Amino acid sequence: MLAVYLSPVYILLNLYILRWLLRWMNTCSSHFHRKGIKACVIVVYSFLALTLLTGFLLPGGWLGRLMKLIGNYWLGVMLYALLVIAAADLVRMILRKMAYHRFAQKLKLSYVGAVCVIVTAALCIGGAVNARVIRTTDYDVTVDKQADGIQKLKIVLTADLHLGYNTGCHEMEQMVRKINAQKPDLVVIAGDIFDNEYEALDHPKRLISILKGIESKYGVYACYGNHDIEEKILAGFTFGGRHEKKESDPRMDTFLDKAGITLLRDEKILIDNRFYLYGRPDLHRPGRGIEVRKSAKEVTDGMDQEKPIIVLDHEPKELEELSEAGVDLDLSGHTHDGQMFPGNLVTRLMWENSYGYLKKGDMHNIVTSGVGVFGPYMRVGTKAEICVVNVQFQ
Repeated sequence: MLAVYLSPVYILLNLYILRWLLRWMNTCSSHFHRKGIKACVIVVYSFLALTLLTGFLLPGGWLGRLMKLIGNYWLGVMLYALLVIAAADLVRMILRKMAYHRFAQKLKLSYVGAVCVIVTAALCIGGAVNARVIRTTDYDVTVDKQADGIQKLKIVLTADLHLGYNTGCHEMEQMVRKINAQKPDLVVIAGDIFDNEYEALDHPKRLISILKGIESKYGVYACYGNHDIEEKILAGFTFGGRHEKKESDPRMDTFLDKAGITLLRDEKILIDNRFYLYGRPDLHRPGRGIEVRKSAKEVTDGMDQEKPIIVLDHEPKELEELSEAGVDLDLSGHTHDGQMFPGNLVTRLMWENSYGYLKKGDMHNIVTSGVGVFGPYMRVGTKAEICVVNVQFQ
């Protein structure tokens, strides 16, 4: 219901941007004074603003997919247009209130508007390009345990693929290529493999073939995140009963199985009799067959604490509890590092470790910004990445 309550705010913000756009166009040329041209601008703007709702309401198919794709881009453009325009209006207002009336008058709307359009376009285009480049981030950690004959373990951590309307075959080919270049011992995917709707996958069979090409000595393992369930989403807001049990589409499980990815559902595996890997379900949406996920203490119950313990958990939560339970390495995603500035500043206030490395007691926690995106296909001030975690045992 929150999306419904906030819809008037969305309408008012778009009216603010549209009014500013029409005013700016009027100052640029007398041609824009014509009612026909203004009407065309209003129609085009209204179409873009409504693509979020149109894509949400349309059934699956190429048209619905196209509307959702346009709507995702539009959301990013609108957010940055709003920030840039509001900042420009604020500066002009401050100058008028202070003893700079003449200078403020010289700041004609035609010039200010041109700068706003250029800055917004640069942020959005640069963000769209940046989101498509997957980078590699390295971490070195030392675990004070023995792993039965091996001194080093190279883990490649990836997360938040969000396969669907934004992320598809091209991005997965790039990701697999970069993973294999590292010659990893172990590959782990820390949740949000899908983007809520299985129908959103562009070419499921081809995606399976691509992901099956990941090369790893000990295999590829994954846990589910909060988006690995069948759920309708509009501009980031979910629909359905608050207490309604939401589960993954069975086709998601089959997809992973065919791709050679082992899904861990609140369960552990002892790999090569050398170290443990535990995959936790999502904290808020644990998925099919799990009502309440196991506590941090229950995660390590029955484990040989002399062996290294690695936990895969989508959200970087319960760090203190996992550390006290004897976990050595906790690998997470979920935050996207905020994805788009100033989102990265906000996530730092919300999470103890919103991105990167944190040592909690004797436990190492690493949070990746992920490969894919949620909503706008843009990354501003953040990066798409895979993480190479070089573990040294001693």
